[in-house]
Amino acid sequence: MNLAPLAAALAIGIGAIGPGLAIGILAAKAMEAIGRNPEAAPVVQTNMILAIVFAEAIAIYALVVALLIKFIP
Repeated sequence: MNLAPLAAALAIGIGAIGPGLAIGILAAKAMEAIGRNPEAAPVVQTNMILAIVFAEAIAIYALVVALLIKFIP
């Protein structure tokens, strides 16, 4: 019985939960900060995008692990 497809699905599924939550929280807090201080919008937006990129990198690592599990015997 080959469990590689199940392991790959679990790796990407569980690996995407953290970055998904992180991006949602980051965006919510950035919108709250911009709503409180609109003059700081460019700085907040730049920092938000940078943090989202770092969070998304974790999801890409999970994808790489899932692909390694699936295609390397």
